[in-house]
Amino acid sequence: MLKNVAAVLLDGVHPFELGVACEVFGLDRSDEGLPVYDFAIASAEGPTLGTHVSGFTVSTPHGLDRLDEADLVVVPAGDTYAVRDYPPALLDALRRAVERGARVLSVCSGVFVLGAAGLLDGRRCAVHWHHAEALGRQYPRAIVEPDVLYVDEDPVITSAGTAAGIDACLHLVRKEHGPEVANAIARRMVVPPHRDGGQAQYIERPLPRSPCDTVGEVLVWMQQHLDEEVTVEQLAARAHMSPRTFARRFQQETGTTPYRWILRQRVLLAQELLESTDETMDAVAGRTGFGNAAALRHQFVRSLGTTPQAYRRTFRGPRAA
Repeated sequence: MLKNVAAVLLDGVHPFELGVACEVFGLDRSDEGLPVYDFAIASAEGPTLGTHVSGFTVSTPHGLDRLDEADLVVVPAGDTYAVRDYPPALLDALRRAVERGARVLSVCSGVFVLGAAGLLDGRRCAVHWHHAEALGRQYPRAIVEPDVLYVDEDPVITSAGTAAGIDACLHLVRKEHGPEVANAIARRMVVPPHRDGGQAQYIERPLPRSPCDTVGEVLVWMQQHLDEEVTVEQLAARAHMSPRTFARRFQQETGTTPYRWILRQRVLLAQELLESTDETMDAVAGRTGFGNAAALRHQFVRSLGTTPQAYRRTFRGPRAA
């Protein structure tokens, strides 16, 4: 069971990515019945470290020996981490941690530290897309996946930029303590407990938003009639336009096609129903316009990379499944 967590820092650490580890693992939420971790910040380069924010420093009494007792070592991102050298003692400590059965988790460019320790060799890993090419070039034995939020190659967990570190940390909490605990922590943080993508965690790119001057009323109608089959011709008639003009205006004002827009809204409604109701899959499919459970499953997997049943289990626990 995960109990002891240490975040290890180098000079130039990014405060936000450090804050992710502090927020998930460093706060006492025992009054809510949630796990309490023995959390500490350790330094690989002296008791006081600079950050990439001018005038912002971090001080800690702990050195690398603190890593020897940790069940999880978190390596947050830092300035120039992609191009700098690392203290050999830090790399040795990370290797020892893995050898004795601990986990290591990187946030964004912290993955370069794991690469320097040889912990990415032969493993899939995630990193911010901006660093993906450099990571693959520096560590050719690593299997870089630039389009995912995080990768769990236990005992090595890597995450992409900034908020993806939250996804990876909550994933580990879910893995260790179950979805109810992860959901409760996520609610306190006011973040989604599990973003689109199921196990693969493929990044869901939101539809662009812009003022809808001419199709706004049609969008409201579509939102209220997701369970109905409609054609572009019918929608164009509601907007008092020709189908061709309507399709062009719709694309200009929403950034997508009518089909993709309504499909996304149906998936979002299905997510809401799976999280908040005990309705059967056929009932959810009917209310969302997919018609039957098989069609719902097909579109859900295609859009989110997970099944409706798995999604419900993630957000509502095994009893809901």
